[in-house]
Amino acid sequence: MSSDQSSNKKKNNFTIIKDDSTDGHGGYGYGSISLENMSSVIVDPNENKAYVDMAAMHARSDIERRVKYLNDKNEVPNGKLYWIVWVNVDQGENGPYYSGVAGSELRVDRSIKRAYKSMPEHVTHMEKSLKGKVIVDHMDEHSKKLLKDFLVEFDPDMWKNSKDELKDSLPE
Repeated sequence: MSSDQSSNKKKNNFTIIKDDSTDGHGGYGYGSISLENMSSVIVDPNENKAYVDMAAMHARSDIERRVKYLNDKNEVPNGKLYWIVWVNVDQGENGPYYSGVAGSELRVDRSIKRAYKSMPEHVTHMEKSLKGKVIVDHMDEHSKKLLKDFLVEFDPDMWKNSKDELKDSLPE
């Protein structure tokens, strides 16, 4: 791991389980969806890297800024491929683990300041990740390898504690 990656790792931590904001009282906010156990990982197959960028939770990551979004991928034919991977962390009997992982496509063409992003797909994938689903089959093999390497290196114990479904979906 380069020193740049090492410093990024320390600055961009996954959000790991916090106290229940409602303290069990069932009042205001009870039943609302909490994103505090979710992190957004950017996978950039062009630069061979993956990193946490929490600004992607609000569509404000560096790669998403200063572009106009289009709903048709064909209107961004030269778009550079990125994946925003919604990673949810949960607490298991052996400690924290990656419980839900879902990758959403993003294509950005800086030369025309346009990008393709399917908002319904991103929202659906965030929801599926929150529910502990693994959705990465549509990702290219290189991107899946970058994601796996990142998750393993970020926290080997969380990877070890994760379900076989995730491990089988992100092969060597």
